[in-house]
Amino acid sequence: MKDLIYIPEPNLLFAYKQKCADVRDGLTLFGPLNRIFGIKSGVVATQEGLKIFKNYLNFIQKPIYNSNNITRPMFPGFETVFGCKWEVDSIVFKEVTNEEIGKLLYNDSTHKRTYDLVSLFINKIIITNKNEDEKIDIWFVIVPDEIYKYCRPNSVLPKDLVQSKSLISKIKAKSFKYEPTFFNDINIELIKQEKEVVTYNYDAQFHDQLKARLLQYTIPTQIMRESTLAWREFKNKFGKPLRNFSKIEGHLAWTIATAAFYKAGGKPWKLSDIRSGVCYLGLVYKQIEKSKDPKNACCAAQMFLDNGDGTVFKGEVGPWYNPEKGDYHLQPKEAKSLLKQALNSYREQNGDFPKEIFIHAKTRFNMLEWNAFEEVTPKETSLVGVTITKTKPLKLFKSEGSYPIMRGNAFIVNDKGAFLWTVGYVPKIESTLCMEVPNPLYVEINKGEANIEQVLKDIMALTKLNYNACIYADGIPVTLRFADKIGEILTASTDIKAPPLAFKYYI
Repeated sequence: MKDLIYIPEPNLLFAYKQKCADVRDGLTLFGPLNRIFGIKSGVVATQEGLKIFKNYLNFIQKPIYNSNNITRPMFPGFETVFGCKWEVDSIVFKEVTNEEIGKLLYNDSTHKRTYDLVSLFINKIIITNKNEDEKIDIWFVIVPDEIYKYCRPNSVLPKDLVQSKSLISKIKAKSFKYEPTFFNDINIELIKQEKEVVTYNYDAQFHDQLKARLLQYTIPTQIMRESTLAWREFKNKFGKPLRNFSKIEGHLAWTIATAAFYKAGGKPWKLSDIRSGVCYLGLVYKQIEKSKDPKNACCAAQMFLDNGDGTVFKGEVGPWYNPEKGDYHLQPKEAKSLLKQALNSYREQNGDFPKEIFIHAKTRFNMLEWNAFEEVTPKETSLVGVTITKTKPLKLFKSEGSYPIMRGNAFIVNDKGAFLWTVGYVPKIESTLCMEVPNPLYVEINKGEANIEQVLKDIMALTKLNYNACIYADGIPVTLRFADKIGEILTASTDIKAPPLAFKYYI
């Protein structure tokens, strides 16, 4: 058996061109890469939700520790870390009353109540954005836990809570067509049913639907449950917290603060040792469950640069899914269009086409789509297709010691394929990034030519660009980390309008 190789932990770049492997150490010691003056946040919530948000905002201005958890560093305080103000005095509040929520939440149709509640929240944001003179950097949607509980695809509202009935079933809604009659009473009822039919065009998932319906307005949002921010106040019948975050309270502060800073326009960090002129593209596919054709799927691409910036490009909906093999492939026309968008966007941002472009996907590329990619790729650009999967399990156990295999170990099978452990033991934090025996990713250079070790180094670096969670590293590179979630948002409705947008509008 060949020996394992070790891919050193990638460094990140912070203020004053300082490098550090752990984002939390880098932010604490040096501060973010690019600073902003302050954060002006909008809040859509009930009066109780506003109170909870303000209390939490005041709470994270001071150091926060993790109870009995030495593997996660404490949070020093928002202004200490990011060097900017984020205060309760700079909040624009738009109230959603409990009465308004109650009128919409207790309908027996999950689609109806979810659509109506999303409309209630986003209308407050849209109207305010049109009328407010001062720019709001990020909107916080603080939802009561009942909305989270009853506005998800598989949620069921107890019969004793039902206050209104749906006017039309999901099955009838698919074939409904409004045809007026000579009777006004019947026409009024049909018009009501027609309005309700619209609710079935959207997935009954509050988070995804809200994000999707706001894409065309380019408004960054952070959706949070009241019990996340005020977990001590939500208790079970025995007086214990329903969600006990005491062991990760500092971690939670790191995550919320970093996401807010990034979505408000700041740049927390970027890759420090990545090669210039390199572009990474992650392909996103999502089967459209609402479609009558099981092959229909939505395709999108996530483009990431060395500075950490991400842009999402929505492709066309078409028969990209193969139910027999369970994989996705684009037709030449759509493949060309998607890659062209990414290449042109890169040139607009950098003045020239990239020297190298790596396309990451979960399935192997076929020659039809790859030839299409090559046709639109400039001659000066090297095009490489990389397949990243978990489909080939390989577990390695140490003969000595208590800790599992280290993150960064790799087993190179040949010059085209390798197993890479992106999770595992990390000496810096004296812990592992998973709760079980670590599984590696299988990385294959499916098309094009590249050095397999360089590809592995790039993937390791891309596991450290998740601005939505301030952690040591992810197990999946950012090119594919949010693929499923972005796919769910883009397919939350067939009517979604999504121009090329920054990554922050999706996460």
